[in-house]
Amino acid sequence: MGRKVVMSQNAGKTGPYSHAADADGFVFLSGQTPIDPATGQLVQGDIAVQTRQSFSNLFHVLEEAGLTPDDVQKVNVYLADMNDFEAMNAVYAEQFTEPYPARSTVGVTALVGGAKIEVEMTARRSR
Repeated sequence: MGRKVVMSQNAGKTGPYSHAADADGFVFLSGQTPIDPATGQLVQGDIAVQTRQSFSNLFHVLEEAGLTPDDVQKVNVYLADMNDFEAMNAVYAEQFTEPYPARSTVGVTALVGGAKIEVEMTARRSR
């Protein structure tokens, strides 16, 4: 079976990857750092600003795939500094409604381009 990819002009792209791959009703969204798609540059600001941009990029990819945040089943959050958890979590809570998707949050040594956060998601099409 071939790979069905999803790309959005409204999400940053910095390398040889697809924004998402659609497979048997599941849509696997690549991790998004807080890249401003208009400039191709990392947005400047604190973790709240960078978290909002990462979700904006991801939600544009979801929209391109014909999905909404309500279709998201699992979210993985990577933080360059776990001291940013509470501020990230406050912005995260604004992105979804209950019941919230499953989530993992992992502290990492560094992220590409000096980003403070990267977020990836898995969504599922309603049957």
